[in-house]
Amino acid sequence: MVIPTLTPVPKLVAKPPYTLDVPGQTPVEGETPVRRIPLAIDGLHAIPPNRRWGENEAIGEEIDTVYKLVKWAALAHGESQCMGSRKLVNTHVETKKVKKMVDGEEREVDKNWTYFELGHYEFITFKDYEQLTLDVGAGLRAIGLNKGDRVHIFAATSQNWLAMSHGSATQSMPIVTAYDTLGAEGLKYSMVATNAKAIFLDPHLLPTLNGVLEHAKGITHVIWNNQNKVKEAHIEALRNERGVTVLSFDELVQLGKQNPVAPVAPAPEDLCCIMYTSGSTGTPKGVPLKHSNVVAAVAGVCPVVQPFVGPGDRLLTYLPLAHILEFVFENASLYWGSTMGYGNPKTLSDTSVRNCLGDIREFQPSVLVGVPAVWETVKKGILAKVNAGSPLLRNLFWGALALKEKLMGLGLPGSGLLDAIVFKKIKDATGGRMKLCLNGGGPVAKDTQKFISMAICPMIIGYGLTETTAMGTLQNPNEWTAESIGAMPASIEAKLVDFADAGYFATNKPNPQGEIWLRGPSVLSEYYENPEETAAAVTADGWFKTGDIGEWDQNGHLKIIDRKKNLVKTLNGEYIALEKLESIYRSAAVVANICVYADQDRSKPIAIIVPAEPALKKLASSSGVKGDSLEELVHNKKLQAAVLKELQNAGRAGGLSGIEIIEGVVMSDEEWTPQNGLVTAAQKLNRKGILNKYKKEVDEAYGPKQ
Repeated sequence: MVIPTLTPVPKLVAKPPYTLDVPGQTPVEGETPVRRIPLAIDGLHAIPPNRRWGENEAIGEEIDTVYKLVKWAALAHGESQCMGSRKLVNTHVETKKVKKMVDGEEREVDKNWTYFELGHYEFITFKDYEQLTLDVGAGLRAIGLNKGDRVHIFAATSQNWLAMSHGSATQSMPIVTAYDTLGAEGLKYSMVATNAKAIFLDPHLLPTLNGVLEHAKGITHVIWNNQNKVKEAHIEALRNERGVTVLSFDELVQLGKQNPVAPVAPAPEDLCCIMYTSGSTGTPKGVPLKHSNVVAAVAGVCPVVQPFVGPGDRLLTYLPLAHILEFVFENASLYWGSTMGYGNPKTLSDTSVRNCLGDIREFQPSVLVGVPAVWETVKKGILAKVNAGSPLLRNLFWGALALKEKLMGLGLPGSGLLDAIVFKKIKDATGGRMKLCLNGGGPVAKDTQKFISMAICPMIIGYGLTETTAMGTLQNPNEWTAESIGAMPASIEAKLVDFADAGYFATNKPNPQGEIWLRGPSVLSEYYENPEETAAAVTADGWFKTGDIGEWDQNGHLKIIDRKKNLVKTLNGEYIALEKLESIYRSAAVVANICVYADQDRSKPIAIIVPAEPALKKLASSSGVKGDSLEELVHNKKLQAAVLKELQNAGRAGGLSGIEIIEGVVMSDEEWTPQNGLVTAAQKLNRKGILNKYKKEVDEAYGPKQ
């Protein structure tokens, strides 16, 4: 019997307190007491139960490694749909003429847009998936790898990516992950440092290896993902010039089928993976995570979300698997018995595909994980359609949104009727089955969280780091609020430690404040071959110093109020928190992406933005500014002034103080991508790179110093 899951609602259902002081601890000056969630007050959870949710009967053995997690999932969920993928049918390229400023002159240039045509989802069962991982493991043994050898994964998220990771685990081979957007230098660093023996990658990345394999002498085998098409010339170049064996994923699986071997099961303390953090400056840090860390992360999230997510739920998976959030999410999905559907950021919506539906409407997920930029795009897409309607429809939408929030807050019925009448088309645009979404990877604007929660489904907030295996806080759907990031999962305890430089103290009133320190079975022991960074970040008794500034609220939830690295002291001596400002200004309709910059010799910050083209054109029209393309509009002084006013209004509406209101804006006509180095592979801002690129425009926006 499978216990049905609950449907969450965007309101506080459970009663506080949501975290408690751990009993029996001795007070420490400069620190708050250590806190846990009530379910873990007697001990942090290190392994998930080896039984299905809501059932008492144990299935199989204890789940203390990722290998055993996959094995258990096959036993527990057997013939159910485990995961599905889509095949690329065709690629369509459309050329349009756009106006662009070239050397100060306006010219018409050709610009290409690429659209994708995809087939329907094709699924495999949990038993199929377990067998696939065993075949992958046997294939790795057949090409000469053994226990402890490292397998590098340098590819976009896919079914085969996950199968490579779990296949390696069947033979106690740790994986090393790198974002597919990392570039040759970052890839070389991670491959040389870890002495990987084989690499799995997408075929279009094969040329990147040419310069890297000169240095990464340990690589003997290159495995390419045949879910995508390959150019034979790329394979021949590697074989002839580098002398490595090149084979497809399917060929590796076939080798495993022909040469079956028994699994070499890892121990809980064995290395599962080395993940490289995608920092924007300095050498990437390798984070070694043991099998015990990963299963503890799954164990930690289960009591929080498993009442709401289980067999029958559909989870769209498209974020980078080289990011710890997605890696834990997909392993947890296997444990929950949910069905994963692999998508791609380029094909999520209908606008980027031809002759088929986008991934969201094709797969119809019930659960979706996203980063702030995804949710802002979803919100702005909805608003564009609402604003294109008649005044009557616009008023109906906003009135219904306000009424639903009020009904939810008062605990009154009627919101279901509003969903069926007013919000049905919006829900249909995300597949029509969404019941829960999660924001991770950075702070989302409070208004955006409320908007998505009321118009589509409740959005909960997750906070964590690679070093803590994505564990930090995870909002319980029954504790939904837009005022905090929730409480910890069951595998983490937390405390706040004084950060005197900026006035954050554990004794602050009305709420304690300080740097967030985390500890538990999902927290790393040390950085990879980096004792200096380890000593700076991990205490002798296992606390990890996050660098984030937090505050306990009256209900026992955490709020993140600052980050040590992103605090800038301005000319008037007060600190400005850049990420906080960005989360608020990002809610302005005209913003697609934003970097707030504060010069220490100025009293106020400015913003560098990538504008949302439809909203910018609408603002241009209402401001009497002519122009057809983004490249043309961003340099118009009158439009820049109108955009600045829009952002200033958003800042004031978001409760920012006078010194936090920007005094200038720079608009970019180029999207910020990992490829051009303006964001990291995890979509975090490369502040230094952005400032260097727009230094002249930033100086102009600030004007002469007084």
